[in-house]
Amino acid sequence: MKQTWIPAFAGMTMVLSAVAKEVAVDVGHYAAEPGVISASGRPEFEYNRDLALDVKAELEKRQLQTRLIGEKGDYAVLHHRTRDAQGADLFVSIHHDSVKESLLPRANEFAGFSLFISKFNPRVDRSLACASAIGEKLRAAGFTPSRYHADPVLGAPRPFADETNGVHWYDNLAVGRSAAMPSVLVEAGVIVNGDEERRMRDPEVRLRIATAIAAGVQDCLAKEEK
Repeated sequence: MKQTWIPAFAGMTMVLSAVAKEVAVDVGHYAAEPGVISASGRPEFEYNRDLALDVKAELEKRQLQTRLIGEKGDYAVLHHRTRDAQGADLFVSIHHDSVKESLLPRANEFAGFSLFISKFNPRVDRSLACASAIGEKLRAAGFTPSRYHADPVLGAPRPFADETNGVHWYDNLAVGRSAAMPSVLVEAGVIVNGDEERRMRDPEVRLRIATAIAAGVQDCLAKEEK
């Protein structure tokens, strides 16, 4: 937290602490529609919540305020998530990935993280900067971008916004275009891949991912202050 000295009275000075940056951490999906079902049958929502809680803890270690959204599994309306994040400096939505239904028999061929931003976000440049910072930290921690989302056959496709760091454009992404603040959606890993799912369930791996996300967020928000 930055501090600023300002004049007071009678030659005295006083110090005011700048308000800490705040991050809205969104738990993707909800109880009634829990997202993709993993290779072992566990719903994505549970993976999202576990990782979001670790991300929140890591952000708070870095003196960043956090606002957890959707952890109770009751956010059925997507734009209510960004509505309730009003005032935050960054919106980060936590998810885990799948593949096209036709590719499920080949699911073990797909692995890695992906990051998504929308060109319709009013702070698109900052969204890209924060997504790239997160991707850079994930790569530095030993994780690899999945890349297949940009492929016209294997993916949607979602073209790259930053190929090196695994950032894709997804213009109609609800939590991207409806957010008033910069917004990034994180797909941490491909849980329809049995091997990748086991990694995502490992508390040590999850902590490494959360630490990398928090470090990327911290770097991005610190650069915005300069």
